[in-house]
Amino acid sequence: MSKYTNNESGIILINKPRGLSSFSVVNIVRRVLDVKKAGHLGTLDKEAEGLLPITLNSSTKLFDIFLNKDKTYTTKIKFGEKSDTFDLESKVEQNQTPPNFSAKKINGMRAYKLALRGEDILLPPKKIKVYDIKLLRQLNANFFELEISCSSGTYIRAIARDLANDFSTYAVCYDIIRTRCGAFLLKDAFTLEEIKNGKYKIIKPDVLFDYPTINLDLKDSLKLLNGALIKINLKDGKYKLYDEAFLGIGNVENNNLKLELRLN
Repeated sequence: MSKYTNNESGIILINKPRGLSSFSVVNIVRRVLDVKKAGHLGTLDKEAEGLLPITLNSSTKLFDIFLNKDKTYTTKIKFGEKSDTFDLESKVEQNQTPPNFSAKKINGMRAYKLALRGEDILLPPKKIKVYDIKLLRQLNANFFELEISCSSGTYIRAIARDLANDFSTYAVCYDIIRTRCGAFLLKDAFTLEEIKNGKYKIIKPDVLFDYPTINLDLKDSLKLLNGALIKINLKDGKYKLYDEAFLGIGNVENNNLKLELRLN
């Protein structure tokens, strides 16, 4: 695997351990790689683990693009009493109230920090989608392992709570593991220990876009970087732009090319 240079842009897939916040993991990666800027694509609560895509340098601009990507999790839910085996495979859209012990911010502070203080918290419900809930195995009479596919912003512990309410009982959610974030998979992620030992792979941002390619000379790429438009005889739409390297995403409209998202 190639050695990272601290001005390189791209994405590293991290297998986040339980007990660390997403922000802490980003800081660890930033220090280890001596990177100028880093961010993550989708927060994992401190007690959750699994796939956390971390963006480097200009790839931090990908946050808005990935904000609404669907996710998949595995989890173990222990109900307060025996319930029948269930398998929900229909698409469900609903308003979900996030759990108080979550990473959701209230006036700039994480909800779980306010909850630990004993403060009263009122989190507004949010519209989410649950596409699929599969029973992977029944561990005992009231303990189940599930795979849940859902929209961004869904809280798995809140799903456990709401499922338990449907059965007129209560539930505890264990081992929340994110296995998918958009097209990224947990099986391709690296541990923090592997990162520290130099074992990792940088995903180039251009592979994330299924757009046609435009190859530019340096004169035209400089114009685009300075905010100018370029006349080009191509149909309207988005394109991946290259000069000597990947430049970013451009948009053609009425034979005018504009740099829409710089990612170099």
